[in-house]
Amino acid sequence: MPIIDHDNRHITCNFVYYGPSQGGKTTNLACLYHLAVNRSKGSLISLATQTDRTMYFDYLAIEFDILEDYKTRFNLYAMPGQLFYDVTRKTILRNLSVVDGVVFVADSQIERRDANIESLWNLQHNLQAHGLSLYNLPYVLQLNKRDLPNICSVEEMKRELVIKDEVVIEAVADKGIGVLETLRAVSRKSLEGLRQKTMANI
Repeated sequence: MPIIDHDNRHITCNFVYYGPSQGGKTTNLACLYHLAVNRSKGSLISLATQTDRTMYFDYLAIEFDILEDYKTRFNLYAMPGQLFYDVTRKTILRNLSVVDGVVFVADSQIERRDANIESLWNLQHNLQAHGLSLYNLPYVLQLNKRDLPNICSVEEMKRELVIKDEVVIEAVADKGIGVLETLRAVSRKSLEGLRQKTMANI
C-alpha cells in the first residue's frame, strides 16, 4: 500500500517492472527518466552486462503530479529478465518493504511468446513465495514492441497473458509510446486500492 504523508502532501509508491529479457523494462525506466523534469528525478541506476542486459536490477526514483495537491514519488525497479537471475529477483522482492504495483512488460515478437509465458509464471511464483498475488496487487500488462513486423496480435497476447481484468496497454517503449500511460495506469490502480482501504477504516 502506498505511503501517504498528509502533513507534507507526499505519496510514495514502489512499482516493479517484470518480464522476459530484452523485453523493454529498462527502456521504460529510461524513457520515464527523460520525461521527468530535472528537479523531480534521481539518478537512473543501471547495472548491466556488456550486452546491455540487466544483470542485477535498474532503479529509478521520480516524482509526478498524479493527485491534486500531492507530490507522488515513484520508486521503480526493473527486474532482470534472464531466468538464471531468478535468485536475484527473489532477493529484491524479499528486500522491498512493500510492492505497491506490478507492470509486466511483454515482448510482442512471435518468437518471444514462450519467454513471455515463462516469465509471467515466474513472476506469479516469486510473488506467491512472499505471500503476494497478482490477483490482489495493482497490475498492468504492457504489450511492448508493437512497431515491429513479426508480432503477435493483441488478441493472441491477451488470450495467453491476461490473468484478470488488468489494464492492457500497447507500447513502443523506445519511442516513448505507452510508457507514461503504463505508469499512470498502475498508479491509478494503486491509489484506488488505497482509497478503498481508507474508506473501510472510517
